[in-house]
Amino acid sequence: MSYSIALTLHLIAAVIWVGGMFFAHMILRPSSIEKLEPPQRLPLWSAVFGRFFFWVWISIITILATGYWIIFDTYGGVLSLQITYIQWMHGIGLVMTAIFSYIFFIPYQAFKSAVAAKQFPVGGEQMNIIRQLVTTNLVLGMITIIIASAGKYINF
Repeated sequence: MSYSIALTLHLIAAVIWVGGMFFAHMILRPSSIEKLEPPQRLPLWSAVFGRFFFWVWISIITILATGYWIIFDTYGGVLSLQITYIQWMHGIGLVMTAIFSYIFFIPYQAFKSAVAAKQFPVGGEQMNIIRQLVTTNLVLGMITIIIASAGKYINF
């Protein structure tokens, strides 16, 4: 029972994080560019990031906690882990967490400050950095989903 609870929470958190990045990057971003000028668009993104990043932090904590719960409870710990696709998911997840932490603490903070001060060119520069890093995390998240769903059938 504990494995099924951990796996369910793990998957829900991954869907929130990766699905949110997909929605923001592929749907909200082009729509906001099409319909809004920077003085309206950047405050919108500031509000979106504020809400979404809260859920990303919850997702990261949940993914890490449940991932380690599964690794220790089911496989005997990280040092005992002999399953390559789980090692890949673990490694990619840590890279994604590091990238998000950088986004949150460096360009996002500069972005918020620039938008609050109505320095839209500076905000736009920070937004571009955030976009590039989110794109990287989105690709890594999609790769992780492929590994999670097909990893035991792929020879690494």
